[in-house]
Amino acid sequence: MDAIDTIGEGGLRFAAFAAVFLLMAVFEWAAPRRTLTHRRSRRWFTNLAIVAIDVAAVRLLFPLAAVGVAFWAQSRGVGLFHITGTPGWLAGLIAFLALDLAIWAQHLAVHKIPLFWRFHRVHHADVDIDLTTALRFHPVEIAASMLWKMAVVAALGAPPLSVFLFEVVLNGMAMFNHANARLPDSVDRVVRLVLVTPDMHRVHHSTDVAETDSNYGFNLSIWDRMFRTYVPQPALGHEAMVIGLDDYQSEDPTRLGWSLLLPLSRQNRERGERRRRETAAGALKPPLNRN
Repeated sequence: MDAIDTIGEGGLRFAAFAAVFLLMAVFEWAAPRRTLTHRRSRRWFTNLAIVAIDVAAVRLLFPLAAVGVAFWAQSRGVGLFHITGTPGWLAGLIAFLALDLAIWAQHLAVHKIPLFWRFHRVHHADVDIDLTTALRFHPVEIAASMLWKMAVVAALGAPPLSVFLFEVVLNGMAMFNHANARLPDSVDRVVRLVLVTPDMHRVHHSTDVAETDSNYGFNLSIWDRMFRTYVPQPALGHEAMVIGLDDYQSEDPTRLGWSLLLPLSRQNRERGERRRRETAAGALKPPLNRN
């Protein structure tokens, strides 16, 4: 953890982000999965502007962030691991898995709870899916997500290094599994036994409500299998499936102002509530099993 103290958590995370972003951009260029339907320049400007606003908001509202809370808990002996005297290596492993499950549960919640879905729709409204979609989250949702992670870290007394690695891996994996990139089928089948692949997560961005209500994981694929929310493939196939939300198949989601104001629009709220009712109805049906 000395490197984190010396260089700063933010600097290290940005370096990792930049490296993964460039790698995924090359991956998308070399092996694209779908033909994008909207202008990349406008979408990327909006999605990158949103993540810049998110970073500024989190740093302003939560100067400690999740890693800072881990240091605080460590210095005061707060949390389950400190109380039970759990060995550092075991605490780190359990904390990583627990945080991944917590993010999976949070993702499920923002789809099921109408107030949270109102903000999460900004992410799903993207009319194409590529690595920048992984960065497209409304600042209110990002702030709520940080509060949730901080609470989990404090309750566990998670080791700072484990929290830092989780944050880096979560960010990198989100860009990987949102990438408009093609893995060979044989590789995808093996990798998705453990990790969420682009083909697996792309199903979640389908306009088909039953498919949107699946594949909630960002890192490990085990949670969707365990909780029966796993759908292997989209009904229409990856090239023909429609990305985004039915109500917003236009240029609107590529605009920054429209995207930030989406949760506040009365018409958009009504549309979102209707979609949540459809999803709730779909949740009563047996899970899909498309091979």
